[in-house]
Amino acid sequence: MSNLLLSPALRRILLEALILCALAVTVGLSLNYRLVMNAFTGKTVVAPKAAQQGNGTQNAPAGSQQQRFPDPVDLDELDELLASGALLVDARNSSAFAEQHLPGAVSLPLGEVDSRLPEFQAAVPKDRLLITYCNGFGCPDSFDLGVRLLEEGYRQVLVFEGGFPQWRDAGRPLEGKK
Repeated sequence: MSNLLLSPALRRILLEALILCALAVTVGLSLNYRLVMNAFTGKTVVAPKAAQQGNGTQNAPAGSQQQRFPDPVDLDELDELLASGALLVDARNSSAFAEQHLPGAVSLPLGEVDSRLPEFQAAVPKDRLLITYCNGFGCPDSFDLGVRLLEEGYRQVLVFEGGFPQWRDAGRPLEGKK
């Protein structure tokens, strides 16, 4: 029984360590409040503009081929981009698109991109601003489609990470069967 009891000195050390940990967590959270709130709301963290090269291009070591990634866009920015002529590209499957989709969107499911890309390329110029979307923050299809479109030579590709669910939940209009 005496082994379970801690000496007063050991209890004090443990209490001080606990207080230091709590203080460190408090300071860390307060200094990174925006980062923490973005994580809890499902938003991603965007690299600083200085680390980006051009629209949607990440820095790469000298002498290596650059991997390009689409930049994220949020719901608040969509209206302005759509008004300036951006094209929404739905990366979800064809049946989900037929049921409901964002107004003016075109369907290019990630699973069918190899067969449908030539038709898409014939209809959409490479310099048009594209905004891909899918089933929300947990869905990687819009990002993967954006990467593929950049690899195919499209110059301006953004990803609406909130996708269909965020648009619908904001009460925005939808097109389709429902």
